[in-house]
Amino acid sequence: MAAHRRSRQHTVGGTTARAAATVVLAGAATAAGFDGAGHAAPQPTPPGADVSRLYHEAEVATEKYNGAKEKADSARQRLRALQDETARAQARLNEAREALGTVAAAQYRAGGLDPALRLMLTDDPDAYLDGAALAERAGSRHHAELGRVRAQLREIEKLRGAARVEVKTLTTRRAELERHKRTITGKLSAARQALSRMSPEERAGTAGDSGRAARSAGGTARDAALSQAPSARAAQAVAYAHQKLGSPYVWGATGPDAFDCSGLVLAAYRSAGVSLPRTTYAQIDAGRRVSRSALLPGDLVFFYSGISHVGLYIGNGQMIHAPNPSAPVRVAPVDQMPFAEATRVV
Repeated sequence: MAAHRRSRQHTVGGTTARAAATVVLAGAATAAGFDGAGHAAPQPTPPGADVSRLYHEAEVATEKYNGAKEKADSARQRLRALQDETARAQARLNEAREALGTVAAAQYRAGGLDPALRLMLTDDPDAYLDGAALAERAGSRHHAELGRVRAQLREIEKLRGAARVEVKTLTTRRAELERHKRTITGKLSAARQALSRMSPEERAGTAGDSGRAARSAGGTARDAALSQAPSARAAQAVAYAHQKLGSPYVWGATGPDAFDCSGLVLAAYRSAGVSLPRTTYAQIDAGRRVSRSALLPGDLVFFYSGISHVGLYIGNGQMIHAPNPSAPVRVAPVDQMPFAEATRVV
């Protein structure tokens, strides 16, 4: 019995010891899990990632701003045309009213006697009859003038109604412009603050290219691009873009001394006599789509799923584009950003 009791005590003691050891080992393993390599540590965000994201978001807002500005400019032009047409209609109305007043004054001076009585009292019936015929014709003119006045009043009211619609549209577009402007300036301000916290080496990585991409192109490369362009106008656009290398990026700018991304390609083709839409969203439909493998100098290359950035292809896998406020117009590889589509304008 004693031996049996000792055996049970040994077993219980062994179990307790093993349980304690297990707790100790589990605690050690847990500690190792926090401090060791058992769990993947979160990867640090690259220094320039936030800046690049902010620049991209600012560019998206810039293209929306450009689109709203284009619509606001159109509304302003329509309103100005309506105001001019209203002024001309008002002048015509004033002339008609003056003519109507002349007729009314003449009738007033002629008095209101019954025509038969006036014929009986007159000393010269023939002259009276001639005058009566003239009065009848004057009455017809009076009626016609009234009709013209009524028509002109309706025309003016219609023009004023259209002008009120355009004023409302313009007010909406201006509010939209202010909203996008606040977004842009906010994103760019945040990007500047993020840049100020980075080292010069880190800032260099956010300039918009890989660091090995050429900032300029030599004469031989430029001449090759011009010779490979599918048309004289495309070649002229490429030549213009080369001339603008080093120009600053300014959102909303279309040259001649500063550009945003869509403003640069707009100005390049404008120099060749081709009118492009203002925004990347519209520029992508300004020609026929081409595959990436079929790119030729002068093609427009678009990036990101929202088509929020555009550059001008110059051959050899390179483009000229306006990257962002931290970098001027420059040459960069097409594969630097997520490629979306390409368009051949001419």
